[in-house]
Amino acid sequence: MTSRCKYDTTNILVVGTGGQGVMTATEILAEAAIALGHDAKKTEVAGMAQRGGVVSSHLRFGQKVLSPQISPGTADVLLGFEAAEAMRWRHMLRPDGLVLMNTGRLVPPIVELGLHDYPDDPVAEVRAAGTHVVSFDASAIALELGEIRLGNTVMLGAIADHLPFPAEVLERCVLQRFAQKKPEIVDLNRRAFAAGRAAAAEALRAEPDAD
Repeated sequence: MTSRCKYDTTNILVVGTGGQGVMTATEILAEAAIALGHDAKKTEVAGMAQRGGVVSSHLRFGQKVLSPQISPGTADVLLGFEAAEAMRWRHMLRPDGLVLMNTGRLVPPIVELGLHDYPDDPVAEVRAAGTHVVSFDASAIALELGEIRLGNTVMLGAIADHLPFPAEVLERCVLQRFAQKKPEIVDLNRRAFAAGRAAAAEALRAEPDAD
């Protein structure tokens, strides 16, 4: 468990594109917080979610939470399922906040239509702004496990050690989602969670100023 989320209310912003499981991931994070007795509020904004449009989801939990909306500059963790979207939402973080970023690219329709350019190096741009970034290719990990849709479980594994409660609580909530399905699906998600957790830890250790 980390001291990253050390405020009375923990603010987590999850961003990505439609089909990546952003909203499902936020629901599971909320379920884990509620299981431990926290008050939790969440909200979602989806743009063309079914067609790869941008999706963002706010989650706030603590002893008492009045609003689900995260104000700019107050997010403890930004969980970026897509690199360019994580870069776009960097302004929502606290000065000491953390970005967990999937480097696998899923280009949104506005880029494919030529309305916006995809940044050359989203990770470098976020770091250049002085933000702490832990980045790894969650999409590649999901594909190695045989299912790209496991990417959201990989990302949940990545955030597991940056929450104010044990990683096992979150893992249990992930696996409960598949308890009524085939055992191999449960096992796949268990492996995806562990792989994401390991990938984030390895990326953190690889940083130049790591202890």
